[in-house]
Amino acid sequence: MENLPLYISAFSVSAMLIFVCKDHAARLGLIDRPCDRKRHCGEVPLIGGLAIFSAFLIALFTSSLNVSHYSALLAGCVILVLIGVLDDIKTLPSGPRFLAQITAGIVMCIWGGVALRDLGALSFDGALFTLGSMTVPFTIFSTVGVINAVNMSDGIDGLCGSLTLVALTGLAVATYAAGAITPFTMITLLMSAVAAFLFFNIRFPKRARALVFLGDAGSMFLGFTLAWFVVSLSQGENRIIAPVTALWFLAMPLFDTVGIMIRRVMKGRSPFAADREHFHHAFQLAGFSVFRTHLTITALALVFMLIGLAGQFGGAPEIVMFYLFLGVFGLYFWGMLRAWKFMRFLRRTMQLEKETAQHGKEAANPVFFRDGHVEDLRNYYLLQKHLQQKVSQQQSLRMHEGPNAKSDANAESARVPLKLVVNATGAPPSETLSNSVSPE
Repeated sequence: MENLPLYISAFSVSAMLIFVCKDHAARLGLIDRPCDRKRHCGEVPLIGGLAIFSAFLIALFTSSLNVSHYSALLAGCVILVLIGVLDDIKTLPSGPRFLAQITAGIVMCIWGGVALRDLGALSFDGALFTLGSMTVPFTIFSTVGVINAVNMSDGIDGLCGSLTLVALTGLAVATYAAGAITPFTMITLLMSAVAAFLFFNIRFPKRARALVFLGDAGSMFLGFTLAWFVVSLSQGENRIIAPVTALWFLAMPLFDTVGIMIRRVMKGRSPFAADREHFHHAFQLAGFSVFRTHLTITALALVFMLIGLAGQFGGAPEIVMFYLFLGVFGLYFWGMLRAWKFMRFLRRTMQLEKETAQHGKEAANPVFFRDGHVEDLRNYYLLQKHLQQKVSQQQSLRMHEGPNAKSDANAESARVPLKLVVNATGAPPSETLSNSVSPE
């Protein structure tokens, strides 16, 4: 607990910088505006990453830690934060960003001496899978991959910071158990700064939108820092974690990034082409709010992190943990391939709802389409079935009224809008059907 003032300092400085600077971000051009891929409301300051980085540095240099061995880490972070700020101010092509990430990876390998020399005991006889001459290229490739995986997870409020916090928690537990004081303190300092940012970034149930965003500067900084620690702690004779444990700590960002890139290639598109088919987009289209999506994916990441810790401390063979990881990814990928067929159906029903809404009054509290997302799919199907039954009853009644009743009934059914309302009482959907849909 002797470092508690440091943790409080990192949290407080991060929170204070965000609170003070968020109103001045527009003057620097650090503002994120809505577009086709960004559905947030209004202009949001992109200062979260700068605040986290600044608080981390201040806490680090005011501590008694000997950080001389981490000069390369800090140099790589500075490179990525600078290029990230430029990208946040004026969107840069992918080339400069990749160049900065590769440069940071080279600094990490050559200057810092942090490199993936082996992938652990990935054989049944316990022999290490060494990389030999591929050490530096594979380390740079892995570092760039982790940076972009973290960056791609920054798609909805709170998600990137929360996934980073989960991975850092796993690393903190491992370093604490091993008695590695310096990396443990650095990791927990970063956790404190990230926690303060999340207070402003998470969309709580009573908060309509995030107050600040992380920005590319923040996501690349966090991604590089994670890459540094998972590599440095998983190599050498005195390694603290197995390389496969690091995979479990980063499972959700890696699953989403690798999965979406494979799917893009399968569709004949560039693996780097931007779209709205990430894991969090699937949850939103399936009816989850931003907060519930963030909470669900973070919970999954926490489960995977705990599996990694259980395998690490339980002495599970690394090859078993590795193939289990591949198996879970296979299930994820299989599910996402089929999930997007369902998502296409949902997009068609969205368009149908928008068209039918033009024929009648909108519900006071619409559930099915709120901010372009499905809110209650079960209600939709139940109400659609109820609507069809009601139209059939109308047609039957009009058949007895005269020879022109059938055509009149068809015209009437064409004008019937599908309207859904919030079940505010919490009653099952079946109990609110009569009040939820009514033909006009």
